[in-house]
Amino acid sequence: MAQPAVSFHPLFKIHTIILFIVLNLAAIVFIIRRHLAKKYEFDYKIQQLQEKVNVLSEQITREGRVKSAQEARKNRYQSLKKLIEGINKEFDQVGAADKLINAAFSLIAENRGACLLYLVDKQSQRLSLFKVKKENRGMVIKAKEGDIFDSWVLRHTAPLFVEDVSKDYRFDTGRAKEYEKRQVGSLISAPLVTDQGLIGVMRLEQTEANFYSQDDLRFLSTICDLGAVALESSELYKRIEDLATHDSLTTFTTRGYFLEALKEEVKRGLRLKGAFSLMMVDIDYFKKYNDRFGHSAGDEVLKILSRILKENLAKLHPMISRYGGEEFSVILLGINKQEAVRAAVELCVKVEKEKIVLRRQETGITISIGVAAFPEDAQDAEGLIKKSDDAMYRAKERGRNRVCSA
Repeated sequence: MAQPAVSFHPLFKIHTIILFIVLNLAAIVFIIRRHLAKKYEFDYKIQQLQEKVNVLSEQITREGRVKSAQEARKNRYQSLKKLIEGINKEFDQVGAADKLINAAFSLIAENRGACLLYLVDKQSQRLSLFKVKKENRGMVIKAKEGDIFDSWVLRHTAPLFVEDVSKDYRFDTGRAKEYEKRQVGSLISAPLVTDQGLIGVMRLEQTEANFYSQDDLRFLSTICDLGAVALESSELYKRIEDLATHDSLTTFTTRGYFLEALKEEVKRGLRLKGAFSLMMVDIDYFKKYNDRFGHSAGDEVLKILSRILKENLAKLHPMISRYGGEEFSVILLGINKQEAVRAAVELCVKVEKEKIVLRRQETGITISIGVAAFPEDAQDAEGLIKKSDDAMYRAKERGRNRVCSA
């Protein structure tokens, strides 16, 4: 027998549909919330990773900067080795100063701004501008004795670091008239010090502020330490050289130096067809001054004659040497025999008029001079000396206090 068909109430159907929709909405909401939660979780992980990437990137950049700085520092100090080798071979003060200022200007300032080297004048104890290296060749350094910044280094004997000249409270920038004209924005400066004390100051300056670092100042100080030793050594070498080539009493060059110089002038004269004259000057009766007044009086006479020779022949730019005890040789480049004889006569007159007081007694001296000319009288050094020497002895034979020529 057939089963009767099941019939649902219309409301039941509606409730069923609503329930189905609600369940589906709930499922959708659940899925969406789950998806959002995973998205948030994923975004958070991305953010964390990004932060780690940023940290690593900053670390890499910082390490890169450190590495670059270390590489630059390494290159700088490797350059010091070349600098040391260079200045150790340099016995001239100017040459040593050039190497020092070039190193500071290129290695620290990157060939920008200006580098100034001041040396201390021993007599006045003031700074004196010795060398300048500058980017702008038209720049004029008017402060030849330095300004308030250089004076600070001189006074404190310590390095100076000025990041911004306009903001540094230590200095009255209104007083620094010279630096304003040069538009200094920042500078570093270090003293050159030896066992004898401060001998100079080296300074680097830029037009813009905050150009230099503390490491730049440390490196400049190192260069200045080397520079102080090099400049002191060159000065000592010059002093030794002067002692070897100059007579300590008269300050004129020695006989050996004169002979070498005369040979060189003869070679130059033969090559360039030039002319010059030679004087041989001797003090008349010099022995009697030593016998009568003592050797110290004789030394005083030599000093007085040396002064007269310098003063009266200065316009002729002479090369004067102490040839023997009381004998002097004078090379006059570009001066012919006639001009040389005229100058010699004037010299004799000047010496004769000079009043000398020895042991409270007024006295005087006279000189005899022989003159010879190149190439007129001789074309070699030995011949020229003999001709002028012979002329001088003729002057003595004819009564002294006179001039004779070859």
